[in-house]
Amino acid sequence: MGDRRALLVTTLILVVGLTAALAIYVAAARVPADSSSDLTESKQYLRQMELYGGKANVLAAELQNWFASLWHGRRLALTVGCGTVLVAGAYWLVAAPLPSDLRKGG
Repeated sequence: MGDRRALLVTTLILVVGLTAALAIYVAAARVPADSSSDLTESKQYLRQMELYGGKANVLAAELQNWFASLWHGRRLALTVGCGTVLVAGAYWLVAAPLPSDLRKGG
């Protein structure tokens, strides 16, 4: 009974999450190139960043830009899809009952 319930809830999580991810992907319009991103990718800007804070500053800025990009447009759909699979998998691992021979301890 518990195994069937865990399977049902896991399936429901996957259906709702992946449907939402698909809806986000379809609704997300291609964003035109942003001129401010061209400035932050120029060699002069990167050199100044490295002069002020070293290579760690440049790497931290790149990491921050990458992380921020996960929450917009089609990348958001991928983020929601991956998150859905992770949540459904975690729920399945936690909620699925152990086989009867392991529960009895022998």
